Amino acid sequence: MRWPALPYAGWSDTCATLHMWTQVVGKIRMAKSPHQNHWWHVPLYVTTSGLTTSPVPDNDRNFEIDFDFQDHRLRIATSDDRHLDFALEPMTVADFYDRVMRCLRDLQIGVHIDTLPSEVPNPLRFEDDRVHKSYDAAAAHRFWQSLVCSDNVLKEFRARFIGKVSPVHFFWGGFDLAVSRFSGRRAPKHAPVDGISQKMIDEAYSHECSSVGWWPGGNGVDASYFAYTYPEPQGLSNARVRPAAAAWNDALHEFILPYDAVRSAANPEQTLMDFCESTYEAGADLAHWPRQELERAS
Repeated sequence: MRWPALPYAGWSDTCATLHMWTQVVGKIRMAKSPHQNHWWHVPLYVTTSGLTTSPVPDNDRNFEIDFDFQDHRLRIATSDDRHLDFALEPMTVADFYDRVMRCLRDLQIGVHIDTLPSEVPNPLRFEDDRVHKSYDAAAAHRFWQSLVCSDNVLKEFRARFIGKVSPVHFFWGGFDLAVSRFSGRRAPKHAPVDGISQKMIDEAYSHECSSVGWWPGGNGVDASYFAYTYPEPQGLSNARVRPAAAAWNDALHEFILPYDAVRSAANPEQTLMDFCESTYEAGADLAHWPRQELERAS
């Protein structure tokens, strides 16, 4: 699959709308799923056609909600062979939320969610949001293609680690795809983060971690990859990482690599893997992780 162009200016309205739509679906998964460490019961996952909740428990059955960015449908299926779907097309968040909840009621799936979006400034409750209403099908398809390309590399990177490591998650709060490796050691209490509850922060960063991921852009900034180590070891900002287009961002305390630098490279997969490996190695070495106990022998 090719790595498509995804300039933020060309699809910013659709991106903002999809962010809210995925929050509706993600909050349903969160409300119905058993709580997992680091809030791993919250994210969505990349599929062959879009994003999915994966199977969600519902008493003696389960259900799954899928965004299909090829046929542009929102599909809900249950393990007792019931199915409902509707077209992904321009509609307000309020209308999307209403359609999803009506489908769940028709499928006799009872759920209550907090309708206030997470991790965004000046949030509008889903039922009141008639601001976000764009859906450019071609842009949504390119977004999914970018996710697939990135997901494949991040899964390969994940497989090289035998210590504790997360799945490759799509976090609908920050609207990003990420994977985290853990040293196994407890971490100091994380400072507060605007828009995120301290309870969530404390559990997400309870242990030392090294994370890398992809973000589709926002606030005028194009898509990019990011990498960070928590807690941030002294000297990390001065570490040399690959490729040359990667750089430390003082405001974010992360390494940032423009998505365009990856997709335009002669070998995008190796370029992204270099970023994953070099940023992990820089943080793990400076933090004195027991790397020989955590990494798969080549």
